Amino acid sequence: MGITSRWVLIVLVLAWAVYAIYPISEKINLGLDLQGGMHIVLEVDTDKAIEGKIDNAAAQIRKDLESEQLDYTFVRKQNVYNVAVGLSDAKDRQKVVDTIDKNYPYLTQVSLDDNEKSILFGMKNADENRWRQDAVDQSIEVLRNRIDEFGVAEPLIQKQGSNKIVVQLPGLEDPDEALNLIGKTAVLSFHLVDENVTAEAIKAGLQAQPIDVALLPYKMTDPVTGGTMPSTVMMAVKKEPVLTGSYLMDAEVMVSPQDNRPYVAIKFDPTGAKLFEEITKNNLQRNLAIVLDGTIYSAPTIQTVISGGEASISGSFTFKEANNLAIVLKAGSLPAPVTVAENRTVGASLGDDSIKSGVTASITGFILIVLFIGIYYRLSGINADIALVLNLLLILAVLAQFKATLTLPGIAGIMLTLGMAVDANVLIFERIREELRKGRTVINAIDIGYSKALSAIIDSNLTSLIAAVVLFQFGTGPIKGFAITLSIGLIASMFTAIFVTRTIFMSFMYKRTIKHLSI
Repeated sequence: MGITSRWVLIVLVLAWAVYAIYPISEKINLGLDLQGGMHIVLEVDTDKAIEGKIDNAAAQIRKDLESEQLDYTFVRKQNVYNVAVGLSDAKDRQKVVDTIDKNYPYLTQVSLDDNEKSILFGMKNADENRWRQDAVDQSIEVLRNRIDEFGVAEPLIQKQGSNKIVVQLPGLEDPDEALNLIGKTAVLSFHLVDENVTAEAIKAGLQAQPIDVALLPYKMTDPVTGGTMPSTVMMAVKKEPVLTGSYLMDAEVMVSPQDNRPYVAIKFDPTGAKLFEEITKNNLQRNLAIVLDGTIYSAPTIQTVISGGEASISGSFTFKEANNLAIVLKAGSLPAPVTVAENRTVGASLGDDSIKSGVTASITGFILIVLFIGIYYRLSGINADIALVLNLLLILAVLAQFKATLTLPGIAGIMLTLGMAVDANVLIFERIREELRKGRTVINAIDIGYSKALSAIIDSNLTSLIAAVVLFQFGTGPIKGFAITLSIGLIASMFTAIFVTRTIFMSFMYKRTIKHLSI
């Protein structure tokens, strides 16, 4: 490549770098440690996810046995991971086993009682492990959707270990609200209120609680203040939901014209709308409880058939609470409950201190490197200093272009990269000095110096790049920040330390006879 072509390439790269980072305050995303925010480690209760699968399997097995006209005395969950099936007639045992084997490949027969009328089915280990991992992966996607709706810029959400999720929210202003938004399971379901028993009678011991009935707390609104009443009112509803939030298509905040209070309007997809219409058609004048995370928010009477798949959730909401509820419903429910294992908030002032410390250390280190290389290698050192400045610009430009986040370890990675870029120039310059001592001409010494040092530079940078990739693949947030800047810097240094410095040397020697080199 000729000198003109080399300079055209360098100028184009420089112009792109300046364009990419200007204005730098808007283009570079700062990490949690630099601008403050929230660091949360969530633990997913995967046992609950498995328990939910078993509950669903038990409910569906009942329907399958009824459709196959196989009589049973009970189908229930047992010991969280098992489904027990009681038979009316032992002769139906094989038919029941065949039906379950066909429809539920993740279940296997565990035991059979002596009279062959009770069969225990357990979950296969491979399927159990897969569902546990699926629960964590689905939780990550749900959390990502919620946080995107919440409007946090450049959040970090990643898996840690087998059942933990790390969430970093830089620049967050309201940690409590975010924590509530993240931790809410948001399991929405619709249950028919039982007409034959009441929660009061069951609690008083006047009625037995049927096996298909659950007692759920009712979130009542104070008619005077509009707030939630400190009540222990319970309501008896059917355990089996007639409709779940899995059919939900949209949720948005609306304001009631009657009392000017916010509520959440929900809309089902076509399948859910059809199911909702059938439910309202078949249960006129019955109460339908709207349940969110095990709490009844309202239980209106079905007055007419509702088509179109629209419903509403009302309660003692503030507008912000209603908006957050709409966000979590729209993003989907978590497949399993999550608990906060670690919660750390970094203040904005601490982030400012980190920036000042990091910038001061970086500038000091950069100046010392520039002075050393300039003094030790004279004019050739200034050549290396120019390449060093371009290297720094390229690192920041790539970070800005790909919306990467700059962290405090990332700043350390930049400084390490600049040191390695200088190391490449040291190898080249020492080779050139060696060739000059052998009596070679300046132009020959430069050519040989670059060619002989090239393999050592590539080997050094390549091994460092492999280490950076491993750190990025298996590391957490801060380590990833270090790995990203290190990787970008290593690639940039190959361009600046070899291509740019040689181009500057070539320009000085172009159509000139140089007898002495300041090195």
